[in-house]
Amino acid sequence: MSIKRVDVTPAAAEVIEKLKAEHGELVFNQSGGCCDGTAPMCYEKGDFYVPSRNVKLGEICGCEFFIDKDQFEYFKHSHITIDVRVEKSAFGNSFSLEIDLGYQFITKSRIFTDEEYALLEEK
Repeated sequence: MSIKRVDVTPAAAEVIEKLKAEHGELVFNQSGGCCDGTAPMCYEKGDFYVPSRNVKLGEICGCEFFIDKDQFEYFKHSHITIDVRVEKSAFGNSFSLEIDLGYQFITKSRIFTDEEYALLEEK
């Protein structure tokens, strides 16, 4: 049995599937802040260049999920769950695709147990 670094809630999976139906293949990126903020961002796969320094955490709903190298240093001992919340006020205020549907992806994290850390897919 192996442990994933990133997973998704059923609510977020439902939004991702809607986005895939509309936009095709997607990619997620959790940036290090500044202009991009720190929320996970969802893009059409061909519309986002993944920086070479970013770390691939895994996949959610068949979509690659990357994180900024510096952010990974903060999260490397954590399990990340991508969730979604209703966010009507942010309409058009982000490049992330879910905003136009009235949602925003959010990151929830917790520290791995010692047992989980020993079973990570990749360390």
